Amino acid sequence: MAEVVTKEKSGGKQNKKPIKIDMTPMVDLNFLLLMFFMFTSSFTKPNVMDLGLPAKGTDAPIGQIGDQNQITFIIGENNRIFYHQSNEKDLTEAGLKETDYNGLNVSKIISNAYEKAPKKEIFTIIVKPTDDANYKNFVDMMDNISISKKERYGISDIKPWEKKVYENVIK
Repeated sequence: MAEVVTKEKSGGKQNKKPIKIDMTPMVDLNFLLLMFFMFTSSFTKPNVMDLGLPAKGTDAPIGQIGDQNQITFIIGENNRIFYHQSNEKDLTEAGLKETDYNGLNVSKIISNAYEKAPKKEIFTIIVKPTDDANYKNFVDMMDNISISKKERYGISDIKPWEKKVYENVIK
């Protein structure tokens, strides 16, 4: 640990006693504490959502899904969300309905659309965030789709004809 070395000098002067400190035990203790805290601490794991991506292959989709076999959600600004089951010709301001991010409401809308779908095996949910949508609302929507246990969904850009109707509704 510590060692005191004495040197004797003649001539009536006082003897100085230099102290030599061995730092090895302190370094060992620091490394032991460092290792202890590294192994006992838990690192935060990133929260990620598992997206069901299609398998690699050359299978091309066959035909159109159809209006009744899909539901489209448009994520807008100011925490607003709209949905419709229309095509370009049939979509009007009255056909673009608004709801909130309450999981029960979105799940009920999805389940109602699924029940009315003629071909339930190809029922698809389409999510279209606008430029003004925020990331939290998108994650909430993906959570709601996950809760509804529907495996066919897609994320797409909003079409110009949908954007036109959307902008008329939010005015």
